[in-house]
Amino acid sequence: MREGAKVRSVRTVNENAHVTPHVVVVGAGMGGLSAAVDLAASGARVTLIERAKTVGGKVRSVEVERRGIDAGPTVITMKDVFEDLFECAGDHLEDHLELAPLDILARHAWPDGTQFDLFADAGRAEEEVARVFGGDAARGYLRFVTYARGLYQEVEHPVMRASKPSLLRAAWTIGMRGPASIRRLDWRRTMWSALGEFFPDPRLRQLFGRYATYYGSSPFSAPATLNLIAHAEKLGVWTAKGGMRALSGAVEDLAKRLHVEIRTATHVREIRCEGGRATGVILESGESLEADAVVSNVDPAALSAGRLGVGATRAGRPMPPRARSLSAMTWCSVARPAGVDLEYHNVFFSDDYAAEFEALMGAREVPFEPTVYICAQDRAPSQERSTGQRERLLLLINAPADGDQARFSDHVVNQCRNNATRLLTRCGLELHDEVSVVTTPAQFHELFPETGGALYGAATHRTLAPFSRPTAKTKIRGLYLVGGGVHPGAGVPMVTMGGRIAANEVRKDLASTNGWTPAATFGGISTSSRTTGATR
Repeated sequence: MREGAKVRSVRTVNENAHVTPHVVVVGAGMGGLSAAVDLAASGARVTLIERAKTVGGKVRSVEVERRGIDAGPTVITMKDVFEDLFECAGDHLEDHLELAPLDILARHAWPDGTQFDLFADAGRAEEEVARVFGGDAARGYLRFVTYARGLYQEVEHPVMRASKPSLLRAAWTIGMRGPASIRRLDWRRTMWSALGEFFPDPRLRQLFGRYATYYGSSPFSAPATLNLIAHAEKLGVWTAKGGMRALSGAVEDLAKRLHVEIRTATHVREIRCEGGRATGVILESGESLEADAVVSNVDPAALSAGRLGVGATRAGRPMPPRARSLSAMTWCSVARPAGVDLEYHNVFFSDDYAAEFEALMGAREVPFEPTVYICAQDRAPSQERSTGQRERLLLLINAPADGDQARFSDHVVNQCRNNATRLLTRCGLELHDEVSVVTTPAQFHELFPETGGALYGAATHRTLAPFSRPTAKTKIRGLYLVGGGVHPGAGVPMVTMGGRIAANEVRKDLASTNGWTPAATFGGISTSSRTTGATR
């Protein structure tokens, strides 16, 4: 400890004379917020520290012409994860957040003039596939729906919702259901090759292969198991009134109701480790906070690089640039769209998907003709549409996560935008009277240090990738991890599940070491699924 540092002890004694543990959570992204809520609901004293001015992490907003635009995640999937988080605190999500389901998951367009809406309802989706791509494609789609559902059901408990996924344990659990279950995991093929079994038309392979980018990966390298993401989306997609910041704000308010102390605009200089265990944190101001456990919601690569002190480096893991997931270049815009009638989610595909990912993952450059995603945020189900007006738009193209090695010049940024605009024009969309704010991989790297701008942790390009992510428990006693670079992976519902997994590990360890008896929580102390039952 630095000489003269202020020491703040926060241990208290409860009515039963048990020591109430103090847990410090570093980083108030959705994983950190989730861990803080879960721990506070079970009786721990929790301090949540965030270096930014607001909570939410990648759930962030950018202001353009005094209008807030979601600049990260734009929808809520796996809603039961958030309902369970509120229930563990004796509260209800629907009392604090107004959600509206999407009937059309996304509108898709190609340069050849094809347009296709993917409906949430399977029957309507089948009809639309038949109308646009033909009857054989519709029959392939129905087989794919069954296939994706099987993948999800096989993987959900032994991998996704497990505290520490083990290949042997997963194989044992799945194997108990018979050899057919193991074959259904489809680990050996790539997503792209598996999709060819269902969709001879390359446009439909593009559409469903794009789900690999939800994990920052390439459909040409990711294992076919990731096709389960299509089923996760089929379970429902919701928008939140007020945008995704309304979700992080609702969880922040829940934490405050549980008396979590939230300190924003506060930088942690060091996670203090003594005698092989984490004992607290030292702030940039010199203030020292003692803790019985520390939960880190920063990227494991940042710990490995010593960003939070030499003592915590063993808890992290370096990530070579080529192992990183994708980054992005985004434009938060206010503009007047013309041509294609936008839905809330829109994807404008390039002609050559293979060339696009070869540029991203091989040449490490932004593709000459990138696929463009647009979230038309004034077209959410809860919004009243007014045609011909300037609207809030988030435009995104994938980019390599090399933001720590190369900073795009204004010329390169403009060239990338011109390439994207040319693709949009070919697909039938024009944007007029546009004002925008751009974010590049270098800027994402500044927001999330030691990532190069990678937005999803490590890329999922190996058969065993889901089993190689860092888990909540680390080599340092009392130090735990959560976030998109940690099991169970990236995405708002996954990191929220990860926060509760980390909280449960903290709870078990503290109960065994200092005799703390956690208070009973309304939602239990493990994540659960309303569709398939509680986590074992």
